Amino acid sequence: MLDVFGLFSVNELYVLIGIIAFTLIAIILSIVSIVKSSNMKKKYNMMMEGSDGKSIEALIKEYTGDIKLLKETATKNTESIKDIYEKLEYTFTKIGIVKYDAFHEMGGKLSFALCMLDKANNGYVINVMHSNTGCFAYVKEIVRGESFLELGDEEEKALNEAIAGRLGDASLSKEVNDLVQQNKM
Repeated sequence: MLDVFGLFSVNELYVLIGIIAFTLIAIILSIVSIVKSSNMKKKYNMMMEGSDGKSIEALIKEYTGDIKLLKETATKNTESIKDIYEKLEYTFTKIGIVKYDAFHEMGGKLSFALCMLDKANNGYVINVMHSNTGCFAYVKEIVRGESFLELGDEEEKALNEAIAGRLGDASLSKEVNDLVQQNKM
């Protein structure tokens, strides 16, 4: 029996078992620490493969610069796209054309009515009539799909084609466009 400062007595076997247990726990913790350190060193070596610390720093700076450049470019592209969409609102995107024989003496369909409209159905109808004596052109303004001047049959047909789109059948195209417009609202 061991006497500890006269306070209590402990069997030597218990002290020996405690020291052995403490030593085993310390050895296990050391092994775990060595394994984790080894894994981390492998990862570090793999990351640093073929380079030194300075080149890694340069790569990070280069990538940071690239990211900043990409953000600036994305911002500029977004602004450009917004500008393009604003301009497209007033661009003639709907076209209708009807060829016809204006004076029934030419034998060919050299006259035509051309309608050009923007997204809001604003634009112009251009009627060009060809004859033996010359060529005559007339322009009529279209506002929200309607003309304040009387339209001829060919001009009216070109206007309906333009409003309807280029699906071929003006009445069917108009129905489809009307449905699309209702769904957007």
